[in-house]
Amino acid sequence: MKRRSFVAGLVASAAVGCQSPTSSTQNATCQLRVLSYNLHHGEGLDGRIDLERIARIVRTAKADLVALQEVDRKAKRTGDVDQASEYIRLTQLHGWYGAAMPFQGGEYGQVILSRWPLIEPKVVRLPGIKGREPRIATTALVDIPGFGRIRWVCLHLDATGDDADRWEQAGALLKEFPSTGIPTLLAGDFNATPESRVMKRMLSSETGWVDTAGANAALTDPADVPKMRIDYVLAAPRAKWRVLESTVIPEAVASDHRPLLVVLG
Repeated sequence: MKRRSFVAGLVASAAVGCQSPTSSTQNATCQLRVLSYNLHHGEGLDGRIDLERIARIVRTAKADLVALQEVDRKAKRTGDVDQASEYIRLTQLHGWYGAAMPFQGGEYGQVILSRWPLIEPKVVRLPGIKGREPRIATTALVDIPGFGRIRWVCLHLDATGDDADRWEQAGALLKEFPSTGIPTLLAGDFNATPESRVMKRMLSSETGWVDTAGANAALTDPADVPKMRIDYVLAAPRAKWRVLESTVIPEAVASDHRPLLVVLG
């Protein structure tokens, strides 16, 4: 698997996203740029809420599919701004917001963005202990030139020290999105390290899922001095996807996580 710096990755990729091939089958020159980013409601480690700063990262990465976690919509703490609509406007991508819960007069949830229209978007509610923050997966179908129809999924699993909820949520994801179904990309903050039983469950040989970043991937959290890897892009079925590049973008201020960029062929 190739691993290059963020800048080198941009130079090497002359085309933005996946270009239409001459046939309906996957073209060897076709690339799909996938970004996962936990945004901390747009508030950086400098205390500034700056949605344009976040959108600039997405644009610079030339991302085709984007999974954004921790997005406020008309919540008081972020000035009653519809952050979902702003990210869609600022990136000029198709987008859809999935609300996990009501929050401060508005909502709190996730955004999926795509260079191509999102088909049948929906929220999948994940299991959890009553009283804890509700968790969801936000998903839609996308028709991508050179790749065909895929399912695009953004998620954010439980963050408590006890992994009981994460374990059940992983099981729910495996049931909802079987690797034997339509080709699927599952991206987000799993709040679980690679050696955890949660990630071992997700990536066991029986599930059919593959970790696109590989075993030696860079750390993503916290953004200033990363110590853990808890953000992933998983793909299924394994035979469908070819990983060309995996990079943790060295952005240390815009959020409390670093963005993960994966290039697939």
